[in-house]
Amino acid sequence: MLHPILPESACFIPFTSLPAAYTLPRKFTYPFRYQPHPLSLLAVAELQKYLKTDLAWEHNFGLNATETGKIIGKMFGVLVVQNAQNELGYLAAFSGKIAGSFHHAHFVPPVFDSLEEGSFLNLGMQALTELGKKIKALEEQKTEENSSQLSELYQTRKEASVALQGKLFDQFYFLNQMGETKSIRHIFQKQTNNNPPAGAGECAAPKLLQYAFQHNLKPVALAEFWWGQSPKTATWKHGHFYPACREKCEPILGHMLEGMQVDAAPVS
Repeated sequence: MLHPILPESACFIPFTSLPAAYTLPRKFTYPFRYQPHPLSLLAVAELQKYLKTDLAWEHNFGLNATETGKIIGKMFGVLVVQNAQNELGYLAAFSGKIAGSFHHAHFVPPVFDSLEEGSFLNLGMQALTELGKKIKALEEQKTEENSSQLSELYQTRKEASVALQGKLFDQFYFLNQMGETKSIRHIFQKQTNNNPPAGAGECAAPKLLQYAFQHNLKPVALAEFWWGQSPKTATWKHGHFYPACREKCEPILGHMLEGMQVDAAPVS
């Protein structure tokens, strides 16, 4: 599956201001352990200002008393890039979806939009919901006669769920600097001998690199940070930097960063 190489678009954000003298990193950021480059820090400062003052949508990060709804912190990322005119700017992304959508101004789009109206995923989820309703109704009756029917419905729901997840994975293809495209299934089978975990490909770093490669933008430096309150089961802190996740991102980024000069992994 080939993706077109598109012209630069509005997701390229020129820096509001750059120091009179700045230094480009010699190599790209090692995404699993890093100190943010000064240019990444500048991009993060601009993005965080945008998150504080210019959002055109509502999402409860849990940062002030006026926000309503469930509190959901979110991982954001910036990718400093250089365009064909050697101008520096950055791309911004969030992990997964936010405010019920994958698409928001100022941020790169998803690698694949599974929420598109009428998509196979929405139809498949509706079918699974209907199966769930039938199962619940039979469970409430608790009769011996419906035990075999319940077993069949459990199996049908399990098989439908696995098939739907597999079909979703079949939509995810990732580029690298050399223009090579690989499916997420191929990437994980080759590197982990497993199927991808749920949500793989929806994190900020793969979305940023995919957009850069599609739009002829040269990746320069990467940084990711947590914005909002931390989930009860996690230790993420508001405004702190974090590495790309190993489980979902390491196999994908292994392909996407191929052919690039990347910082060596720090020695512990």
